[in-house]
Amino acid sequence: MVNIANPIYDIVFKYLMEDERIARTILSALLKMDIVRVEIRPHEYSNTQRDTLSVFRIDFGATVRNSDGSEQLILVELQKTWLETETLRFRQYLGTQYQNPKNIVGANRDSFALPMVAIYLLGHRVGDIEEPVLYVQHKAYDYEGHPVTKGIPNPFVDSLTHDSIIVQIPRLHGQVNTRLDKVLSIFDQTHKSKESQQVLTLDDSLYEDDADMKHIVHRLLMASTDADVRQDMNVEDEYFAAIEKRDTEIMLRDRKLAEQQVQLSEQQVQLSEQQVQLSEQQVQLSEQQVQLSEQQVQLSEQQVQLSEQQKLLGYSIQIMQDNGLSLEAISAKLGKSVEELKELLQHLS
Repeated sequence: MVNIANPIYDIVFKYLMEDERIARTILSALLKMDIVRVEIRPHEYSNTQRDTLSVFRIDFGATVRNSDGSEQLILVELQKTWLETETLRFRQYLGTQYQNPKNIVGANRDSFALPMVAIYLLGHRVGDIEEPVLYVQHKAYDYEGHPVTKGIPNPFVDSLTHDSIIVQIPRLHGQVNTRLDKVLSIFDQTHKSKESQQVLTLDDSLYEDDADMKHIVHRLLMASTDADVRQDMNVEDEYFAAIEKRDTEIMLRDRKLAEQQVQLSEQQVQLSEQQVQLSEQQVQLSEQQVQLSEQQVQLSEQQVQLSEQQKLLGYSIQIMQDNGLSLEAISAKLGKSVEELKELLQHLS
């Protein structure tokens, strides 16, 4: 077992890919092509200034030997990131390649852009895609959806489109079934040391029959003992610790804000329910007031009827008096006391 520097770190990855043999080995396995030569193109390191998220980028010019023995130069845009980042950043880097006049061959109308392949080494998962390595290739079709093969590949078509290879490092789980599996095993984070994430512990006996892989392991072993590399790894750890702390604070803030919004929504629901209850009570009060008004109207009508009855009775008493009957005789006839008769007579005055 050997302890090697973890190549997911930018400084280690740079140290690794600066070796032309290693760059050729890794790119050959990813592209599934016979790469004769690899050259790191100028201005390859885009993240000398740290910003919100790290996207490490290296641009290669790779000379590929085709099946007919001819050689062809292609561009390889390799981008590596620890953290999830917006796709706009990747597109901006690709846009730089498309705009670079150094990537154009030929002159005037015969000029075409070099074919390009974009490779993304991601330290995070991409949605629910389970495959650790994803090949996204462009193809040409006619109107009916049939593949067009005659005249393809074509320099004009290849100048305007490119293939992509996406590697999900967290999906690497130690299975070595192909050449690519063996090459990517040096990125497998399941081999991280318990003592430090800066170190991977590998079984070097798995690479005994592979000189290129032994060379890669040796290079990473050298990186693990290089003081400058270890110092830069510590800086990266501090940087990403700060990023993680910031992201945690943002997550907690967002969670607290979401909880407050839930509480506010619940309070608004309660307030709405109280307003509904108040409206119902107001409706009930209005109904009671209507009922009371109706009762008052009925009472007033009854009082009017009673008053009229008393007046009629008073007129009857007065008429009987005019006919010579005494109050005592009228009292006996109507069944009312003399005092009641006098009271009825008073209402007529």
